Formats: sequence, C-alpha cells, structure tokens
Amino acid sequence: MEKENIAVGLDIGTTKIVAMIGKKNEYGKLEILGVGKSKSLGVARGVVNNITQTIQSIQQAVLEAENNSGYKINDVVVGIAGQHIRSIQHTDYVIRNNPEEVISGKDIQMLIDQVNKLAMLPGEEIIHVLPQEFKIDGQSEIKEPIGMYGGRLEASFHVVVGQASSIRNVGRCIQSSGIGLSGLTLEPLASAEAVLSQEEKEAGVALIDIGGGTTDLAIFKDGIIRHTAVVPFGGNVITDDIKEGCSIIEKQAELLKTKFGSAWPGENKDNEIVSIPGLRGRDPKEISLKNLSKIIHARVVEIIEQVFTEIKVYGHEDPRKKLIAGIVLTGGGSQLKHIKQLVEYITGMDTRIGYPNEHLAGNSSEEISSPLFATAVGLVMNSIANTTQSAHKIELIEVNPIPKQPDFQKVVEEKEVILNVVAHEEVEEEETTEKRIRRSFFDKYVDKIKDFLDNAE
Repeated sequence: MEKENIAVGLDIGTTKIVAMIGKKNEYGKLEILGVGKSKSLGVARGVVNNITQTIQSIQQAVLEAENNSGYKINDVVVGIAGQHIRSIQHTDYVIRNNPEEVISGKDIQMLIDQVNKLAMLPGEEIIHVLPQEFKIDGQSEIKEPIGMYGGRLEASFHVVVGQASSIRNVGRCIQSSGIGLSGLTLEPLASAEAVLSQEEKEAGVALIDIGGGTTDLAIFKDGIIRHTAVVPFGGNVITDDIKEGCSIIEKQAELLKTKFGSAWPGENKDNEIVSIPGLRGRDPKEISLKNLSKIIHARVVEIIEQVFTEIKVYGHEDPRKKLIAGIVLTGGGSQLKHIKQLVEYITGMDTRIGYPNEHLAGNSSEEISSPLFATAVGLVMNSIANTTQSAHKIELIEVNPIPKQPDFQKVVEEKEVILNVVAHEEVEEEETTEKRIRRSFFDKYVDKIKDFLDNAE
C-alpha cells in the first residue's frame, strides 16, 4: 500500500497557535484530520519574545492535534510573520555557457542562487526568492522558460527579507518542542494560497490578513506575487483601546469586541447599552455600544489606511497595475461587524471576506472554514506540495510488550535501501521551475537552521 502524504502546518500567531494535520482526498481537496489550538504565550506582534512559553504553547497545540487525529507529528511547515518582514524587487541575469542547449531547471536554479547571495542589511536574511517574469535574449514576459533556447536568461524577482534572529528563534522553539522543521513560508503567502482563486490572482487582488498582532498584505497581479508587507498592528491594539477607553479588564474588552463590536458607529442607536460585571464587589459598568464602536472605528481606520498606503506603494493607481478583483479580507479581524463596508468606504475597492473553504473537502467542520484558520490551511497546503511524510498513524501497542533486540542485519539493509532511494531520487526527470524553486529553498533554509541549532549551545 502506498504511503499517505500527510501534511502538517503550524501557525504561530500572536493570539493563538494552531497545529493542523491534513491530506489530499481522491478529489484533490484538502481533508483536515485534526486541529490543535492553544493560547499563544510568548509571541508579540508575530515575533517570539519568550522561548519557554512559546515552546509550551506549541507542544499543547501539537498534542491536541495528535489526539484529535490519531497521527503522530514528525515535522511541520511553519508560517513566518512580524514587523521585521520587508520585500524588494530585484532583477538579475545569467549568461549561459551553451546557448545551443535548451534552458533547464539548473539554469533557473543558478539564477536564484545568484539572487540568494545579494548583500542584505546586517542581521537580515532572505526568506523567499520568487521569480516573477523571465526575459530570454531580450524577449520579455515569459512565464515558463524551461525548454526554450537562449544565451542570456534574465528574471525579475520578488525577494522577501526578514530578521535572521527572529527566524532562528522560531526554529529553536520548534526543535525544542520535539518536532522537525520541513519548511518556512511567509504567512500572507500561505493565507493567499488558502482563500484566493486563480482568477482573482490574474485580475489583480490585495489580500489583507488581519491577525492578532500584525496585519499582513499580499498583492497579486497576472497570477504573480507583486508586493508583500506586514503592518505591526492587529486585533490586539483594538482590544487595548477598548480596555483603556472603557476602563475594563482585557478579557471583558475582547468579549465586548467580538460580541457587540462594530467598525461602523452609525449602526448603533444612542440608547444601546451593555452592562459589564464590576470587579470584586464593585458596581457593574454600563457601556454605550455607540462609544464602543467609535473606539473600534478609530483604530480600524488607522490599520486600513496603513495597509492602503502599502497598496499605493505597489502602484495600484497606475492603470496597468489596477487591482480589478479588489480586496479580500481574512484572519480573525475580518470577522468584525461591518469591516467590509468600512474597507470599501476607505479604499473605494470591491471587498469580500475570504474563507479557506475553496480547497477544503465538503465534510469539513464550519470552524475550520472560518477566516481564523486561513493561514493554517495555507500552511498545510504548502506542506502537501513538499510531499513530505509529516505525520504517521499512531499504532495501538499491546500491553506489556516483550522488548525486542534490534536485528543488526535488518538495520543495515534498511539503511542501504534508504541510501538507494536517495540516490535514485537525484536522477529524477526535469522538474517545473516552481517545484525546483520550492525544493531548493526548503533544502537550503532548513539545512541552514539545522546547522545553526546544532552549533548553538
């Protein structure tokens, strides 16, 4: 029987950590086998600031996912976010030694390796090198150059850069949680994978993922990623404003926001009031819903305006770069009442709420297809593309089994088989550009993190 390709995504957010186990069903849809969720302690604005607490939260989410699914997690694809992320556009070229041969994956890899050597600011590291369009001997707008003839191969790249220390801290947390790291993905790219359709990416669309600590942006046009940014504000700052403005505790502020909050104050009547129990023997507090909405409105406007500035930086006002499909909102913050109308009002662009249900199997629970889980679903899809065996079924063990000594001959044979498989894999057929990029990136990056962790005391 052929091995199932079980994939695992780990979304380390500011408010929650989600471990999600899934596989592709016979219709090519994503079937979620188990989800584990824990309160995220030790993460602020998408960046780990307390290793011990983060490890505990990861272990809790992983354990819950394993118990729900009956699978044991081996390794995960993890999402990277945080205010240290920035992106740049870069163009590079290589002159081929033999123009009489067709362009192969090796030439593209050579070009990507060249971009990976770009000098960055101190302490920064390249996370993704994403080719956008290729040019061969001056002929532009080529999407797939493999198989073509040419001497000069040029490409424009979208390069995502992040702080090396933040990325290594995430790697450390995962390794200390007792699981492997099979890949890193920028969170807005994972969310985009889960909630955007190919038509939207072609027409031009901005994905805004409003999380707890950060708001992520990914812009696509002509099916290619054009711009990414991370704004260091999210749902938590709205909760803080409510807490300060109404003089209540954080737990009550969060409940008020999710149950009664609205981003559009005009919707609330002046006489709508909610009563909040007082602390230890104090009188209950009465809060006007209109005032609550005014507090939320002010902060949401600020977040959306910052994101809209990034959309303008991309060049949305240029007719050739126009985003015809408008904006897609996802993440926990997109569930705030009337936020869609407010975003349309501020930006003048068509807006919809993005649910990750397009790629999910029909029997998925309503909770999983909520915008809250968009990033986690995207990370699982990313893990499937890696074709790693990220989890295996937990076998039921008999009570008091007799300990067996390992058969030395068998161990040697197994090792030989593994070596043969590896040797066989190297002589594979030509891959598509995308697969080669994805594999080389993961191999390079995961090896780099493993080396760092092994050398660390």
